[in-house]
Amino acid sequence: MGKGVKVAVIGGVFAVMVGGAGYGAYNLVSALNGDGGTSGVSAEKRSGPPGKDEVEETTSKFFAAWQKGTVATAASYTNNDAAADRLLSAFADDAHITDVKITPSPAKGTTVPYTVKAKVAYDGKSKPLSYKSELKVVRGVTTGRALVDWQPSVVHPELKKDDTLVTEQSANPPIEAVGRDGSVLTKEKYPSLGPVLDALREKYGEKAGGTPGIELVVRHEGNGAPDTPLLTLAKGKPGKLTTTISTSAQAAAEKAVKRFDESSVVAVKPTTGEVLAVANNRTDGFNAAFQGQAAPGSTMKIMTAAMLIDNGVTSMNGPAPCPSDAVWQGQTFKNLEGMKPDESATLAGSFMRSCNTAFIKLIDEKPLTDASLTEEAEKRFGLGQDNWKTGVASFDGRVPTVSGPDRAAGAIGQGQVQMSPLNMASVTATAITGTFRQPYLVSPELDDRELARAEGLKASTAAQLKQMMRLTATQGTAQEAMRGLGGDIGAKTGSAEVDGNAKSNSWFTGFRGDIAAAAMTEEGGHGGDAAGPIVAAVLRTGG
Repeated sequence: MGKGVKVAVIGGVFAVMVGGAGYGAYNLVSALNGDGGTSGVSAEKRSGPPGKDEVEETTSKFFAAWQKGTVATAASYTNNDAAADRLLSAFADDAHITDVKITPSPAKGTTVPYTVKAKVAYDGKSKPLSYKSELKVVRGVTTGRALVDWQPSVVHPELKKDDTLVTEQSANPPIEAVGRDGSVLTKEKYPSLGPVLDALREKYGEKAGGTPGIELVVRHEGNGAPDTPLLTLAKGKPGKLTTTISTSAQAAAEKAVKRFDESSVVAVKPTTGEVLAVANNRTDGFNAAFQGQAAPGSTMKIMTAAMLIDNGVTSMNGPAPCPSDAVWQGQTFKNLEGMKPDESATLAGSFMRSCNTAFIKLIDEKPLTDASLTEEAEKRFGLGQDNWKTGVASFDGRVPTVSGPDRAAGAIGQGQVQMSPLNMASVTATAITGTFRQPYLVSPELDDRELARAEGLKASTAAQLKQMMRLTATQGTAQEAMRGLGGDIGAKTGSAEVDGNAKSNSWFTGFRGDIAAAAMTEEGGHGGDAAGPIVAAVLRTGG
């Protein structure tokens, strides 16, 4: 070796260092620090957002390598070459996508939109594939290089964390899901039904009598969700699956949730338990309407009022004083700002105004215990026993037996109580009919499912709950949201505070005739502000 040239061994790797700390050492350290690829040499580490020329150079090299199928090279132009290598390899090897042509559009700063055109070929079948996506170019933290900020959506916009692409004979035959009136339910017409239809296909594809085809799908390896079909190379024969969905209620639900981000709604038919509508407006595609687990706020007072009545603590026209604050085992609970105290209030009056302190004060009365609310939820409303069989995955609600401040918080829908919109729609259905009918989306006769059972409510308790909900809809906190709805109506508002959120979650549940609905909007504020208009829009259809 020449003068001034030294050899160092780092982690078993030889690095040539010119003058003691030259390019070889810099590139080795960059590689070990994991800033993506290591191609190219940089005389000095740059900082700040990548410039226009850097964005163009990085993306052109990345796209060129991707098109050629040189996966390792393409991955080297990203800031997570290991993850990029895995997904780009699956793009070619598992999804069988070839003849890739990528056409970038003009960059918007460091963001580059592009169109991918390719061919999917499998088992003698092939079809063209075309879609649009975008990527962002960032500065590598340790190397200072301009790199593609690696996200699964770089490969396809439908891909999220832990997803991959696969082309194969479909695991489940396709289904033609139809509503209660025989109308076909499609993702195109009812977008938020997409995850529900995928789940129905996974569970009932074979039972519905279909035969599988060949498809390109998104495989959700991280969360166990059913595959999401992207392209059909060879059609299978769909089996017909009848659901309980009302197309009019579903259309209204879809439109209503679009008004508020992170919103979910469910409607049920109280006299049967049939699910009439389920809709979500969420960025993550999660079916929070059925599977969400969140504190329901003051909508929980429906069950708490039932507990008070069933245990003889008070009645609709009995006393339920509403002081400005209530102390329970050292913790002080207050009402919403601006609510005037009323020491002579009845249960109906405190329910209608959604007075927290009235309910806190009453749960200390005999014969109530730490387990009373749990028993009411399980025995009367059919909740919290993990035995609902709706036809797809769903949450049954949680009302644990607790002591201390959480017992008081649970009475007003905070603490450890958790519900989904499906649960609260069912609570309203039980409250107004007196009978618990487990909600379902697919008839249990199709697969001999055993639906959950519960004792239900005494007729006198149900009559009082229904009347209090009527008063709330016409004179109380739900009045504005329910304005203009005719017929027999009732409702209950709720707002649930969540640690770290600037605004409370908005909850609302109500009924009109033989339809009950419940909605939740994350950080939507008071119950009547966001969730209320969603429920009202669905109730307006009459099912």
